[in-house]
Amino acid sequence: MATALTVLLTVSLLQGALCETFKVIMPQTIDALSGSCVTIPCSFDVTNIYKPKLDNTCGAVWKILQGTVVFNSRDPQQTTIKGTLIGNLTKKDCTTTLNNMQTAHSNTYAFRLECNNVKYDFLQSTVNISVKDDPPRPTLTPSTLRVKEGASVSLVCSAPAPCRSHLPTLTWTPGLGLSQETLQENEDKIEVKTSVVNFTASHQHQGKTISCTATYNKQKGSAESAVSTRLTANISFAPQILPSSDCTKDEAQLNCSCKTAGNPSPTLQWYLDGSPVNHSDMFSISYEPLNDTGLRSTIAVSRHEERDLSTLLCRSYNFLGSASQLFCVNSLGPETSANSQDRVMFPVFITTVFTLLVLVCALLFVIRIRRTQHNLQEGQCTGDTSRVMSQLLMSGEGNEIPNTTEEDIYVNSEALRQADVAHPTINSEPNSTNLQGMRPNNAEGACKSSEKEKGNTVIYSSVNRNTRKKTENSVDMHQPGSSSLEEER
Repeated sequence: MATALTVLLTVSLLQGALCETFKVIMPQTIDALSGSCVTIPCSFDVTNIYKPKLDNTCGAVWKILQGTVVFNSRDPQQTTIKGTLIGNLTKKDCTTTLNNMQTAHSNTYAFRLECNNVKYDFLQSTVNISVKDDPPRPTLTPSTLRVKEGASVSLVCSAPAPCRSHLPTLTWTPGLGLSQETLQENEDKIEVKTSVVNFTASHQHQGKTISCTATYNKQKGSAESAVSTRLTANISFAPQILPSSDCTKDEAQLNCSCKTAGNPSPTLQWYLDGSPVNHSDMFSISYEPLNDTGLRSTIAVSRHEERDLSTLLCRSYNFLGSASQLFCVNSLGPETSANSQDRVMFPVFITTVFTLLVLVCALLFVIRIRRTQHNLQEGQCTGDTSRVMSQLLMSGEGNEIPNTTEEDIYVNSEALRQADVAHPTINSEPNSTNLQGMRPNNAEGACKSSEKEKGNTVIYSSVNRNTRKKTENSVDMHQPGSSSLEEER
């Protein structure tokens, strides 16, 4: 009797040990996208006596909890959902990917191990796969953004990746800077795509909507699907006076507008001579909110009540700081503002430039005329007969230039010889000085000194080689002593 009790107790303990050592680890739920795959992270364990029996004959079977097999890695005939065994069963890894999941495939699945020497249904743990038409939304951390201007901000966007072969793409809007992406696993071994962006908070980010979009590509050419998670930035910053603040002045009154922005919304106050100015009979002040963090105030002063407003100042403040602007009221014209002054000055500028251009052109024209007259006079003074003749021909005055022939030159030479005979006191051997004294005075005047140096040149400048030869022959025929005259020439 004692022996029977001992055997029964041993068998019970052995069954309890076997039940405790056969186990499977996988997530309880997985959200899958319709038209895409789903990867089931899976690992199992068996008792030590069965571990050596895990060999290449082992296969992974997935079935609905009611018993219908949907995937068998060793028998495609039993497979209704195409898939791939990713894990290595000999290493107790049963991770499996099921492809092209549809909403009708949403169910609870269990894993079964089938080997030649080991067969076991792991019913202790199951996975519930929920197939949806839209992918799960990404997660933003932190979910709200409330910081001061100048603070360093780090935003993390995480999107689950149920299909390892088709990872999502993460995009930030607006672009806040460079982002770093990583692929991690959560506590259920499901892969998660993560993107981290770092930037410095600025007043320009205030009220902006920051979003992270996860785009999933489906299998078999299905259209991609995208989902986003958003947050609104709440950036605290000290007030600022906007550049559009200005004053206008006309015959009736003076109007000054002060615009400010800050978070929290600032308060505006007008000051004159250092003292606050409020709405009164002399000053008409109004306030208008621009947005959640902006404010505009306008002050109006009648011209007949206007006094020294050179110290008119607008001040904006909140708990983070203040800003102020002094308005130059006295610099404004009595009729128009600075913009209208610009409109008046522009035509004046154009007229001035045009006048200067006309004066420059007139000056250049006068200089050119004087230079032409100077060249003409210089040509006459230097005896440049050819240039003078050409200018006279082009003058169009109808004056004809007498033709200089060989006979004229001959007569001039004969007259020189006769003059030499008529004056016995003059040296019979003519020289250059005598020739200069005997030369007719044709157009001297103020250029006399120049003609003394170039007198002979004027007489013979128009004589070509043939003419000179003929003149020399004529002189030889009438005067035996013409050799000295020819030398002087």
